Amino acid sequence: MPIKIQNDLPVKEILEKENLFVVDENRATHQDIRPLQLCILNLMPKKEETELQLLRMLSNTPLQIDITFMRMSSHKSLNTPISHLQKFYYTFEELREQRFDGLIITGAPVEKMEYEEVDYWPELCDVFAWSKTNVFSTFHICWGAQAGLYYHYGLKKRMLSEKLFGVYSHKVRHRREPLVRGFDDYFLIPHSRYTEVPARALHGCRDLKILAESEEAGVLLCMSRDGRMIFIMGHAEYDRNTLRDEYFRDARKGLGTAIPINYFPDDNPDNKPLLEWRAHSYLLYSNWLNYYVYQRTPYDLNEIR
Repeated sequence: MPIKIQNDLPVKEILEKENLFVVDENRATHQDIRPLQLCILNLMPKKEETELQLLRMLSNTPLQIDITFMRMSSHKSLNTPISHLQKFYYTFEELREQRFDGLIITGAPVEKMEYEEVDYWPELCDVFAWSKTNVFSTFHICWGAQAGLYYHYGLKKRMLSEKLFGVYSHKVRHRREPLVRGFDDYFLIPHSRYTEVPARALHGCRDLKILAESEEAGVLLCMSRDGRMIFIMGHAEYDRNTLRDEYFRDARKGLGTAIPINYFPDDNPDNKPLLEWRAHSYLLYSNWLNYYVYQRTPYDLNEIR
């Protein structure tokens, strides 16, 4: 959140040059405050697990947020009780006429398929189109990010030689961009995927700004020039044991997945995983909500253009 200071306080200019967020008395007086309207399109199979992870991230802010969950009506969920979906989720058709300050589109375990082969792809394309007119800023995660980059910019994904799996270090680019405000030079985020959008393609897209990348894991974080579309290729929302559970699940299926990188102490799955990405993950979501949603979205959502 910003700090409010007097209009003529001498250090105001210094604080602004240091890229700290300050609000003077004039702006503070004219700010209207209301709860943020945030929609989460949950494409993950175990929806309650993803709900918990994302709500943890979103709760670490003083902003009041009203959450609405969306699901794809063109897909039948096999891992979440239908009673849960009917009680807590809305279909896109039910939300089509509504407007939201922010939208989160999660990942999905369908990355080995071509986009057009995914049963809900036409409906998801409708959501992508709708988000440009009815949502002020959209946060795309992992496969949701790859799908968004494909839909909006025509950037294709490619298969990796093996699963990118573990906790990787990323270097911050464009430090003055508010989305990475307060980040260390390098920070850790988990990845778990079989595909990537090549770094060369992302760097070559003039409509995108690259904010963080890794020598091993490629581009992690990028955004549209106006900040209304955010794309993260990893899983900042993951809990301590999420990669552990995925590793043992893959092992039970006989997939031969390697031990996740930089995760288990001594690379021993019997050891408790280290949680080393939580602080930057909280900061990422807080920065998005504050600088790209709360500070920019119109008070009247009907004014979204």
